[in-house]
This record gives sequence, structure tokens and C-alpha cells, in this order.
Amino acid sequence: MFTNTAHNQTSGSVRIRADGGNEWQYDAIEKAANFYDCNRSNAVAFACEDVNQLIITALRGLERDDLTRKQHRDISEILSTRDVG
Repeated sequence: MFTNTAHNQTSGSVRIRADGGNEWQYDAIEKAANFYDCNRSNAVAFACEDVNQLIITALRGLERDDLTRKQHRDISEILSTRDVG
């Protein structure tokens, strides 16, 4: 869980729990660090920025009026899986 003390303040650090069933979070961060070839802190930030842009771009693509219904369904199905990459 990420928390910030005030809306306009930047926290000096962020803790991510990786115990008690949350080990997958550490693994995901390690994968991101390997993907971006950087440290874990930067990897989290890069991934957060990239996922926002990815969603915006995907939605913009799905709004195109030149897609057939089948193309729209196929693209939606591909993007809805966790195994996109």
C-alpha cells in the first residue's frame, strides 16, 4: 500500500510489503527492474508511467472507427490477459 502524508508533499520513501502473501510484488518489481535495466525504485516509477500511457494508447486505438467488430474483440481479448508481453 502506498501512502502519502499530504496531497502536495512528496514522501521521502515508499515501502512495499513483500511478505504475508505479497511476495509476488517483489517478483514483479524485480521483473520491471530487469526489463528497464535499472534499480527497483526507478523500475516502479517507470512502470507506473508506462502503464498509464499504455492504457491511454490502447483505449485510443480501440476507439478507431475503422476497426471491425472482430478486430475490436480480438484486440480487447489480447489486452485483457496478464500475458500481454
